[in-house]
Amino acid sequence: MSTIAKEAPKRIHPHKFTLWVAMGSIIMMIAGLTSAYIVKKNQSSWLEFDLPVVFMYSTLVIIASSVTVHLATKAFKAREMGRYRMLITVTAILGLLFMGLQILGFMDLEARNIALTGARSNTAASFLLVITGLHMLHVLGGVIALMVIFIKAYVSSVKNYSSLSIELVGTYWHFVDILWIYLFIFYNWIS
Repeated sequence: MSTIAKEAPKRIHPHKFTLWVAMGSIIMMIAGLTSAYIVKKNQSSWLEFDLPVVFMYSTLVIIASSVTVHLATKAFKAREMGRYRMLITVTAILGLLFMGLQILGFMDLEARNIALTGARSNTAASFLLVITGLHMLHVLGGVIALMVIFIKAYVSSVKNYSSLSIELVGTYWHFVDILWIYLFIFYNWIS
């Protein structure tokens, strides 16, 4: 009589599950807002305008940051802590640069007399501000998470080689990257 070894089903870590639920919620929120954008676009008062060129640069920056966070994860798993710290630092700097470029984009719109808020504003510009602003808020959350694991990488005296934190941050960071690429394509083709 032979015995068949039964493997226990692999379970997703509760933090990973929570992250995926949160990302699903963010997707639903952005989907609702972009759907409303499409509906409102058909109004006669909709203002057509070109996106600031700086949004293209911010797209390249966030793609580069996705590469650096991926490399940071690989470095952590290989226990190359110096390389890991450097890559996490670069990723956080690129995240802040992305947000700075987005703000410059909004300043460019205001300089072209495209008001984002207030009595002079148009629905098109306000939608751009709300949707992109929400994305920037999520990027800020990612930068804060990067800072937390950055500080842990430098301060922690206990050598904990659990990759859960960097995996969570990396997954979230790739998510906000993909979300921006979607929004950038959406703005350029739907607008």
